[in-house]
Amino acid sequence: MLDMSILHVEELHAQLTHIEQLDNNQISCIEDGAFRALRDLEILTLNNNNITRIPVTSFNHMPKIRTLRLHSNFLHCDCHLAWLSDWLRQRRTIGQFTFCLAPVNLRGFLVAEVQKKDFVCSGSQSEPPSCSASSITCPSACTCSNNVVDCRGRSLTEIPANLPEDIWEIRLEQNLIKIIPPGAFTQYKKLKRIDISKNQISDIAPDAFKGLKSLISLVLYGNKITEIPQGLFDDLVSLQLLLLNANKINCLRVNTFQGLHNLKLLSLYDNKLQTISKGLFAPLRSIQTLHLAQNPFVCDCHLKWLADYLQDNPIETSGARCSNPRRLANKRISQIKSKKFRCSGSEDYRSKFTGKCFMDLVCPEKCRCEGTIVDCSNQKLTRLPSHLPEYTTDLRLNDNDISVLEAIGLFKKLPNLRKINLSNNKIKEIREGAFDGASGVQELILTENQLESVHGRMFRGLTGLKTLMLRSNSISCINNDTFAGLSSVRLLSLYDNHISTITPGAFSTLVSLSTINLLANSFNCNCHLAWLGKWLRKKRIVSGNPRCLKPFFLKDIPIQDVDVQDFTCDGNDESSCLLSPPCPSQCTCVDSVVRCSNKGLRILPKGIPKDVTEL
Repeated sequence: MLDMSILHVEELHAQLTHIEQLDNNQISCIEDGAFRALRDLEILTLNNNNITRIPVTSFNHMPKIRTLRLHSNFLHCDCHLAWLSDWLRQRRTIGQFTFCLAPVNLRGFLVAEVQKKDFVCSGSQSEPPSCSASSITCPSACTCSNNVVDCRGRSLTEIPANLPEDIWEIRLEQNLIKIIPPGAFTQYKKLKRIDISKNQISDIAPDAFKGLKSLISLVLYGNKITEIPQGLFDDLVSLQLLLLNANKINCLRVNTFQGLHNLKLLSLYDNKLQTISKGLFAPLRSIQTLHLAQNPFVCDCHLKWLADYLQDNPIETSGARCSNPRRLANKRISQIKSKKFRCSGSEDYRSKFTGKCFMDLVCPEKCRCEGTIVDCSNQKLTRLPSHLPEYTTDLRLNDNDISVLEAIGLFKKLPNLRKINLSNNKIKEIREGAFDGASGVQELILTENQLESVHGRMFRGLTGLKTLMLRSNSISCINNDTFAGLSSVRLLSLYDNHISTITPGAFSTLVSLSTINLLANSFNCNCHLAWLGKWLRKKRIVSGNPRCLKPFFLKDIPIQDVDVQDFTCDGNDESSCLLSPPCPSQCTCVDSVVRCSNKGLRILPKGIPKDVTEL
């Protein structure tokens, strides 16, 4: 075995005979036939080199090869490399993590996964370049001189690949580039200046500038950048100038500039920043000039630190001012006293997590927000609002005109929600899944609506519910399905409904129940309700002593005081609340099993229950 890793080998020639390990070199070209004499070679590693192309016959004379490593190179996936994709697919266990670097549309793709039709060449690339000719030339749209590549104003839509490796500066301003892809500049270790200003960049890969430890100047102004990816600047330890002005940046993570200890000038002028998290500028030990003006800063309690910072470090020279609140509008941040920066209403919660690039939604139109309470009551709403702040803990929708609770996924976006008030609406229907995601809600108030029937599927998602208020609706019966899944409910109010009977075991799923209000209902104390009297006597549950309405001789007598023998039925006295799940007329149903065998069916029967487990 011959280990030549971490040497400065630049080309592989045919005279080599026993090479196995060639990692961490500067190999950029493999001569045709370089491995021809190595018929017994089993392991070949070429990781972390500068290889752009590999001749088609390179591995033909190594029948015993069982390990091949090619990751972290600069492979140009054009028509001359199509053979490698087929070769790797036929040998799935070797050459893993072999990625394309160019062209841009294939950058980051595994070579083995690129389709043959995608390996394309332009007319000028019909012949594969040889090692004798320089494989890296100046792009046709650019000029190259004195280690500077100048591609200004050429209507480029992507960053050129295969630039001279020893370049110091690349100028790409005034083009049409939209994306800076992974590892876009990684192979150009000597780069000191990059200018990609005045393009249309909206997407930057987190590792776009990886390895550029010599970079001094990075100019990105005049683009469409909205967010800086995590770790984008981490390797830029020599950076002194960073221009991000005239973009659309709306947030900066608190660790965005970590490692930029040598940065002297930072421009964030003319962006969409409303707030900045404390500690953002802490790593900038050498900072001399800071531009923050023309941002819509909300000068609340979370921006107090910035005023203190700018007073202690008078480096902000562009005159950054507040946009909101109104009392501080257009005042210079560095000149405002600390005590003026305060949070009112929901401001504290809305901008609390901006250091993680999370700015909560504004208070919905027609609603009032105070702290974590969102009050949308008495606004004649006919449906649930579609967008609510994530900080919401108490949602008040009472006294509106909502008739149907749709399953729109609203509560999946509200992880902090604990209370929902929907009282005094016109709710007749709650769609299955309406409360999906509301596992943290502990109190649901549906008082004074128009619900006629209730079943457990309505409340799916309310696994943490402790209080359920159904007072003053039109519910007529309670069966075994009504409260299925509500095992955490402690207080249940059914006061002032039209309940005449309750199926035995209807409350058996309410294992945490301690208080139930059944007053002001129309209980028919016949044989079907005898169980309730026993249950009320046996359970230590506060009930308020619900009373019989029928039959006449038991009227106004507390149900739990009626003797068992007095709960009687005549022939016509059927329960009005027997649970009868849907079942196709041709079939028989037992629990969740539907049997339709040997029925002469020609089509699937209609009315199959949704919760069927066996058909």
